Amino acid sequence: MSDDKTITFPVEKTHILMFARSIGDYSPEHVDEKAAKDTEAGGIVAPLTFPQSVAQFDPDYHLRIQPGKPWFGSGKNASGIEGKPASSGGLHAEQHFEYMRPLRPGDELSVTVRDGETWEKESKRAGKLMFSERITEYRDQSGELVVRARSVGVRTERPVAQD
Repeated sequence: MSDDKTITFPVEKTHILMFARSIGDYSPEHVDEKAAKDTEAGGIVAPLTFPQSVAQFDPDYHLRIQPGKPWFGSGKNASGIEGKPASSGGLHAEQHFEYMRPLRPGDELSVTVRDGETWEKESKRAGKLMFSERITEYRDQSGELVVRARSVGVRTERPVAQD
């Protein structure tokens, strides 16, 4: 998601069901309203990593197919991009979710992203490692913060030496 942009993210029962199935989580609190009432959660709630699906509501999300644009996807030549994609030299290192309350069907989330901390560490094989955080906040229809996600990325000063 881009900086300085707020995305609206509706939490829907069917979306929770499909997300839970896609990660192999068949817990009743994610899939069956009647069975979910008998769980500790007391009704359908989204899986803990569900906030990542905000990407489906971001028209600029870089890892999703964009109509009319080449995309480096899976499958033999499935995307229209030939060869290896350009690399930024970075990778996703960590993901953390802090919940104030569970996400439930009917929630209408407003999602914003901001930069967090940055730091560096020295590596023998790749030189300087440059870490950066991205903080994503999910607020409900009342404006209350319900989830804070912290993503950590790392870039290397130089390619890792192959021993």
